Amino acid sequence: MEQINIAKKRILLLGINFSPELTGIGKYSGEMIDWLIKNGYDCTVVTSFPYYPNWSVQKPYRGLFYKKEVNETGDLRVYRCPLYVPSVPTGKKRILHDISFFFTSLLMMLYLLFKPKSDYVFCVAPPFHLGFLSALYCFLKGSKMVYHIQDLQIEAARDLGVIKNQSLFAVMLKMEKFIMKRASYVSTISEGMLEKVALKTDKRILMFPNWVDVEEFHPINKRDELKKQWGFTPADKIVLYSGSIGEKQGLESLISIANDFQHHASIQFIICGNGPYRNKLQQMASDKKLFNISFLPLQPLHIFNEFLNMSDVHLVLQKKNACDLMMPSKLAGILSSGGLALVTAEQGSTLHKIIREHNMGVVINCEDESLLASTILACCSGDHQVRTLNARAYAMRELNREVILKRLFSELETGVAFKTLAPKIKEIKTELVFSNHN
Repeated sequence: MEQINIAKKRILLLGINFSPELTGIGKYSGEMIDWLIKNGYDCTVVTSFPYYPNWSVQKPYRGLFYKKEVNETGDLRVYRCPLYVPSVPTGKKRILHDISFFFTSLLMMLYLLFKPKSDYVFCVAPPFHLGFLSALYCFLKGSKMVYHIQDLQIEAARDLGVIKNQSLFAVMLKMEKFIMKRASYVSTISEGMLEKVALKTDKRILMFPNWVDVEEFHPINKRDELKKQWGFTPADKIVLYSGSIGEKQGLESLISIANDFQHHASIQFIICGNGPYRNKLQQMASDKKLFNISFLPLQPLHIFNEFLNMSDVHLVLQKKNACDLMMPSKLAGILSSGGLALVTAEQGSTLHKIIREHNMGVVINCEDESLLASTILACCSGDHQVRTLNARAYAMRELNREVILKRLFSELETGVAFKTLAPKIKEIKTELVFSNHN
């Protein structure tokens, strides 16, 4: 891999999720650190023991207190901190989960004050309040802080009913504003989130989207043979949901749709992944005696591209109140593998705009079970080759890991912007002020 011609820098990453987690934020944080090591950076990571998306600490990490891991070349040190992991993550338990990591990682960040200075500190939110620890470290060590927002946690907690007290909500927003004011850079993963974050701060927001390894995830022509490997026939149409199985996906509707589709014998549903609601969904399917829906664990990385290629329709499901508060991480792999994405997103949201603008999938409104059912049927019967070709081309052009990471670190080193929505954000803020006066 071509090295970036810059002086060797020290990077400190603080985040609750990291490798070897295979999905979500931990996947991207781990891949970013791998890329940095290959490009000559010296990296330190403060994180937890891997628990997501199962909400159970993975083996062999169970029963450990703090743990330090060092790679063979000595340029990566991972400090893992204990935390409370609820088996059923209700709203209150998730708050305790985040707080427990805050305090255990605080001890580690204090310890690192006596180690060589990191040039950049990447703080990955959520949890948003980890920004206090990064800000403290940067203030005392003179480092630059990059506050990277993967998920608008505070708004999501309010909209999903986790936070119902408006006074608490206001206090948390002030805390977040305090953090962003002290960050050297603020970044996020989509234009929709960028616009929302920019309303909270006067800083220019960096576009730092999630990516995909376009060489690892690519189209495969032998789909019929791949289906046989997972126990299906070439005639079967596979409708796949793969990812975290939680509240914000609204997967209960798939059980109802699968029940209605039992007379479509060739359409088979797969729910692949782990999460707090998987057992509930399996029980629902069992109660209805469904023969056309399967539950599989997350597939290993070395066969995941084949698994994606085996599927005919890829579901990316969201609830209305979660649109534009998070960008589904699974979408990049689907697009890169040339899959047909069926996305639920409200009009005006980032996902809705991107899918429609580039004609690289099918997008419908959220939480409309009847519409979802009819669209699944249309996706299984129609010819969508143009969309899948567009999906692959978009991934190659916009979601390439090498391009995204080189671009970001080039900007951090040179200060030359590669992406800005500053004029657009200024217009939005002006409109808000004008409307408030009227």
